[in-house]
Amino acid sequence: MKNLSGSLAMLLAFSLLGFAAQKDATYSGEIMDAACAKAGSHDAMMKAGGLKTAKDCTQACIKTGSKYVLYNKATKKVYQLDDQTKPAQFAGEKVSVKGTLDAANDTIHVTGIEAAKGAAKSKPEAHPGL
Repeated sequence: MKNLSGSLAMLLAFSLLGFAAQKDATYSGEIMDAACAKAGSHDAMMKAGGLKTAKDCTQACIKTGSKYVLYNKATKKVYQLDDQTKPAQFAGEKVSVKGTLDAANDTIHVTGIEAAKGAAKSKPEAHPGL
């Protein structure tokens, strides 16, 4: 019995060490909504909704219940994002997401998001008369 307890304790210790040793990686792509990412672009939704920008499209789809994801156009890979608050300010933009990947379900545990280098930042909306 002592042998089994000792083995289980060692297994648990090594499991925790493996988890703690996991380092953040950087993933690149566009913050999109899951529906448009599945289609590979915003084109159909923008046309159907009369939307002009990827940001407008992403935000409209989020309002209808879609989730923020990271879409890598080059690899056509969609990553789920566990944090649905941080991506909001980057809707429709090219970004670098830092975090750890749960490969079992392609979900990134987000620790940070920043605009991709060289990517144009969205301009704040103008509110004339305010």
